[in-house]
Amino acid sequence: MLKGQTAGKQYMRVDFYQLSRDPAAKVVPLLARATAKAGERLLVVSDDAAQLQGISDALWDQGGGSFLANGLTGAGHEDRQPALLSNTMEARNGAKYCALADGKWRDQADGFARVFLLFGDANLTEARACWRMLDGHEDMERNFWKQEGGQWTKAA
Repeated sequence: MLKGQTAGKQYMRVDFYQLSRDPAAKVVPLLARATAKAGERLLVVSDDAAQLQGISDALWDQGGGSFLANGLTGAGHEDRQPALLSNTMEARNGAKYCALADGKWRDQADGFARVFLLFGDANLTEARACWRMLDGHEDMERNFWKQEGGQWTKAA
């Protein structure tokens, strides 16, 4: 299992993001920017091809001439992409961070140092079940984030 390390201890961090105001296409660019700032690469996973295309468009069009380079799996040069968008958990770009944009947990997520699970009301029951499933893992940190008044606040 590939995981992060701090002071010799291996761990995995899972951040649950409850989307109440903004869709994944608005949130993923924020996560991608923070990931790049941390010197890491990001794999963005969704079974919804239209959602992946919307996220790609949002990453390319950050306004003010700003963009976040990204590519779709199968489009070539996957190994060069700071943010790779895919319907599989294969990090062909060497990513250690993964955003599950469609709100679905995948068992292969344990191969990443950090995972962002983005979910809305439609996936709330599954997200809660996932939170409980991950409870008690000594090598894992879990955080729960909610949108309140346009800001992200840590709820757990």
